[in-house]
Amino acid sequence: MFSTPIPFSTYQFLTTRHYPLLPSPPFTLRHNFRRLSFLAKLEAMSQVSAYDEAMEALSSLITKRSRADKSNKGDRFDLLFDYVKVLELEEPIKQMKIIHVAGTKGKGSTCTFTESILRNCGFHTGVFTSPHLIDVRERFRLDGVDICEEKFLAYFWWCWDRFKEQTSDELPMPTYFRFLALLAFKIFAAEQVDVAILEVGLGGKFDATNVVESPIVCGIASLGYDHMEILGNTLGQIAGEKAGIFKRGVPAFTVPQPEEAMSVLEEKASKLEVPLQVAAPLDPNVLSGLRLGLEGEHQYLNAGLAIALCSTWLQRTGRVGINYLNQTTSLPDEFIKGLATASLQGRAQIVPDQLVESDNPDDLVFYLDGAHSPESMDVCANWFSLAIKEDRNSTSKALHDSGKRNSGETSRQSSTQILLFNCMSVRDPQLLLPRLLNACASHGVHFNKAFFVPNTSVYYKVGTGVSLPADAQVDLSFQLTLQKIWESLVLGERGREAKNADLTSEAGIDDTEKGGRICENSTVFPSLPLAINWLRENVRKNQSVRVQVLVTGSLHLVGDVLRLIKK
Repeated sequence: MFSTPIPFSTYQFLTTRHYPLLPSPPFTLRHNFRRLSFLAKLEAMSQVSAYDEAMEALSSLITKRSRADKSNKGDRFDLLFDYVKVLELEEPIKQMKIIHVAGTKGKGSTCTFTESILRNCGFHTGVFTSPHLIDVRERFRLDGVDICEEKFLAYFWWCWDRFKEQTSDELPMPTYFRFLALLAFKIFAAEQVDVAILEVGLGGKFDATNVVESPIVCGIASLGYDHMEILGNTLGQIAGEKAGIFKRGVPAFTVPQPEEAMSVLEEKASKLEVPLQVAAPLDPNVLSGLRLGLEGEHQYLNAGLAIALCSTWLQRTGRVGINYLNQTTSLPDEFIKGLATASLQGRAQIVPDQLVESDNPDDLVFYLDGAHSPESMDVCANWFSLAIKEDRNSTSKALHDSGKRNSGETSRQSSTQILLFNCMSVRDPQLLLPRLLNACASHGVHFNKAFFVPNTSVYYKVGTGVSLPADAQVDLSFQLTLQKIWESLVLGERGREAKNADLTSEAGIDDTEKGGRICENSTVFPSLPLAINWLRENVRKNQSVRVQVLVTGSLHLVGDVLRLIKK
């Protein structure tokens, strides 16, 4: 029957697999025959873990079609309700106490604040967000923690096998994100969470999370220009897609929006009799001296939205009788603790390179933010610039207090800023890079160098260790375009002083040998590891300058960097 002999360990694993966490009997050999040959071939090459097998299966759902394909609008959204029936989730979804959040930027942070608040109020929470940075399990968090591997595999295969048994030409296997969203519903139903917090993946109206027909409350975070190839070219069109999550009579909140976007949100809300309110930004004074767990001034906007969502959820589920929405001078301790302890990778995150061979762990520091729209470039630049200023002030104070300034011990008093950038080719770098450069310059922060790299991750496979082969030929044409735009922008800057000349040497990449290119103010590296290695080598050689690297433009890039700099 099989072209490759099946190792007994594989046969035993598959034929005895059972799911103690799920109300279903053990799977028989009949259910697993379709995977035996595939797994046997993989195991013949290497020892394949159960998690690797799941990632291979999940990768097969990634479509090769471009997101910008005009023919896929809606992409047969009605199929999602058939998928829900296949997994027998109609009633469980109706019973869930759901908070649904859309938006261009800030929706992930809003979901994170919301989850943290309600968890600190004592509720069993589930949150589904995207994308993941390193491991797909990051998308599914139970009580603030990524779902464990054992539970993930149990629920994954439970869903996978039912789809394989019941899909057909008329009802094909769900695509990658749809499968993940449906898996989230299965996880939250089986785990019996008190509240399920769902972040929209793209848009709203046709997003997989929008199979929810009766959420408790909806939220719309800040709107801006992103995914325009799908959502529309105006803020009004984009707002219309986001407002697709509104449900008749269900209260909704948003943050202050541009007039064009707000008018559309109000129009959509009126048609559905949705009580739409604008949540005020959080007043820092109500945090009792604490700081938000997520860095950046823009987070007070997201925190204010999260407070409104949590307050409404508590009221509509009968959990409390106090209206926190109008309390501008104080917050419950649980809310304050939730806001102060919230955490989210890849958003305004500061991480020293943990693998650099240096005497000081802060010699090479990465400032990571997955900003990828023009508006978020402004936010990212403001956060980075303020963080740099704060670091300079604290360093100066520490040196002054220790007397080193007077004694001549000035180790690493100076710092230099470097940009490490990439973005998806569907985005317009002519809109992103000027916003970033100008916003930083307005704070007096100038980049000594910009590094442009391709992502390490591949887009057709999922897994914690997925990367391009070492000998893969990488097309750098887009990175070279980014470099050309950057050089033009820098040359156009007026009154910029040369700084840290010892870091401007033409070192690191031979453009004829490896495809990179060195210019006066930037370098294209053929791979991210080469760029990281250049930075580490420079830090080791130069003991007088601290290197601060802003990583932005793509959450994929942020995840790739985290893999390389964290132990």
